[in-house]
Amino acid sequence: MSSTIAPLLQIDPWLEPFAAEIDHRRKLADNWLQVLQKNEGGLLKFADSYQKLGFHVNPDNSISYKEYAPNAVAACVIGDYNDWQHDKDVMTKDNYGFFNIVLPPVDGKPAIPHNSRVKILLTLPDGSKVARLSPYILRATAPPKEYNNPAYEARFWNPPTDYEFKHPRPPLPQSLKIYEAHVGISTPEPRVGTYKEFTANVLPMIKDLGYNTVQLMSVMEHAYYASFGYQVTSFYAISSRFGTPEELKELIDTAHSMGIRVLLDVVHSHASKNVEDGLNMFDGTDYCYFHSGGKGVHDQWDSRLFNYGSYETLRFLLSNLKFYLQEYKFDGFRFDGVTSMLYVHHGIGEGFSGDYNEYLSPNGSVDKESLTYMMLANDLCRQYGELENCTITTVAEDVSGYPTLCMPRSIGGVGFDYRLAMSIPDMWIKILKHLRDEDWDIAAIAHTLTNRRYKEKCIAYAESHDQALVGDKTLAFWLMDAQMYTNMSVLTELTPVVDRGIQLHKMIRLVTQSLGGEAYLNFEGNEFGHPEWLDFPRQGNGESYHYARRQFNLIKDDLLRYKFLYQFDKAMNTTESKYTWLNSEPAYVSLKNEVDKVLVYERNNKLFLFNFHPTQSFTDYRVGVETPGCYKIILNSDRSEYGGHGRIDESKSVFFTTEFPWNNRKNYIQVYLPSRCALVLALDSEIK
Repeated sequence: MSSTIAPLLQIDPWLEPFAAEIDHRRKLADNWLQVLQKNEGGLLKFADSYQKLGFHVNPDNSISYKEYAPNAVAACVIGDYNDWQHDKDVMTKDNYGFFNIVLPPVDGKPAIPHNSRVKILLTLPDGSKVARLSPYILRATAPPKEYNNPAYEARFWNPPTDYEFKHPRPPLPQSLKIYEAHVGISTPEPRVGTYKEFTANVLPMIKDLGYNTVQLMSVMEHAYYASFGYQVTSFYAISSRFGTPEELKELIDTAHSMGIRVLLDVVHSHASKNVEDGLNMFDGTDYCYFHSGGKGVHDQWDSRLFNYGSYETLRFLLSNLKFYLQEYKFDGFRFDGVTSMLYVHHGIGEGFSGDYNEYLSPNGSVDKESLTYMMLANDLCRQYGELENCTITTVAEDVSGYPTLCMPRSIGGVGFDYRLAMSIPDMWIKILKHLRDEDWDIAAIAHTLTNRRYKEKCIAYAESHDQALVGDKTLAFWLMDAQMYTNMSVLTELTPVVDRGIQLHKMIRLVTQSLGGEAYLNFEGNEFGHPEWLDFPRQGNGESYHYARRQFNLIKDDLLRYKFLYQFDKAMNTTESKYTWLNSEPAYVSLKNEVDKVLVYERNNKLFLFNFHPTQSFTDYRVGVETPGCYKIILNSDRSEYGGHGRIDESKSVFFTTEFPWNNRKNYIQVYLPSRCALVLALDSEIK
């Protein structure tokens, strides 16, 4: 066993029986690093391959085009520029399966006009010909509707001037507060929103709410809008339905000017099965970038699965990451579908008990080639950050609980910075769906919110895009349902249903943010209890955009109660930024009272009190606290500006500790704790 992983075993001694396997998996990635150092000059240079593959304009305005298509016996470039002639611009093939051509300038200008259509025509061994979009194409657009062909068209993208970034990447914030967003739905109108509109309208709102990171979904080009961006057809092209590459760069640069970092929701777990405008069957085989046969198909997603053990697949995917870091200045990635990548069964029909043998058995179900790719991807992000003097953040969407996933590569981990705490939103949905308020299990809630691996950071969230999609319900909808359409006006009586919904929505978000992880995520619209689900235009709904939007207009209407939820979200984030509890050591939970429905805990010297009881308020409620002193309220969900009832006089709410052990803490204070109310207290000496 290598001494390298010794720190890993000190953190989790239960990994000791699997030390040899952990070390073996680490070495699989390290061996690739050695190969790439020898063959390519290192990982970062290998990931620079996108600068040579695909179309590139040279200083003399000639165009170089290079493509990997090992099965093809001949190839040529066709497009608007040469009237789609099959015998004009013939490419040459080298011994490694790459086709090359240099198109000389015409009258001093590039032979292919900017934004004109272009393809590669491949001749297969049987003599048949297939026209394909370059996997490295930078632009793909939907054809005119009159074509009656939904296949996207590749565009030669060579604008007269490229966008010049004006602002540096913001430094990594102390605590990540992530706003998960989709550009296309980010408008109240039933249509596709644009990068420019997002920049002008949504970024200022994200800043106002106190989020310091935006996670952009559906950026990589996908021909089918309703796939939510998870059926990628062109990996190097950004979604043209939202605008141009330059407009996305402007969005990211503007976010950086506001101190907001931008993460890309990157889909390397699978690819669209589309042949005409996707990667599938690119060179006439099903194994150019993917596994062949059934191993290369994800049955549930109806998509293709990458062969992560292939040299050229690694080149394609790792270059894709470097491309988005370098060309668009993204600050990191949220890797989609990591559970599917981790296992040969892709998590289909499998439950994960937490037994280490499920993850670390030498002959178990872990896909070691895929695991190696993830390690290399994290290595790439670390190396790039060191080179550019910035921090690149990586997030894994994993529900399986794979141990060491968020441990550093240097000690034998996979290298991700965070994993999504996917059990938390499931818990809230189950509670709201199946339990009466008086039956809430406070201990079970606390357990789910704190049940994470020590030293492996989690991003907590009460709901993400998954809960907003049609077929599910958001928390606000589970809480208030139909009354959101009739009783959200301040001019109408506050009904018990709406009152309950507003109070619990605030409490659920705060307890999730403060207890559930080291970072926090919110899906756009959920911060103000968006009243409707999310459903993209498709055949099943008559191609309607009615639900493919976010009604931000609701928070601008002073007569609607949505503003209360928005203001609480803002207060929660700004208070955390000021006093800090995220990205600190896990909380100490001192009280889980099932009768009173009270939950109390301390985190980073802040005291959190939650009274989930539907009717019972408590006067002089005794709670334990470790650090002696005078405590004051820094956040109160019962304030009237947050839709609360204003039952607490904060000017008189000063709490002095009594030196007497209580609930395993050295001191106690006595607090007025109204029903369905959450309080955060801090020492008077820390009040800013």
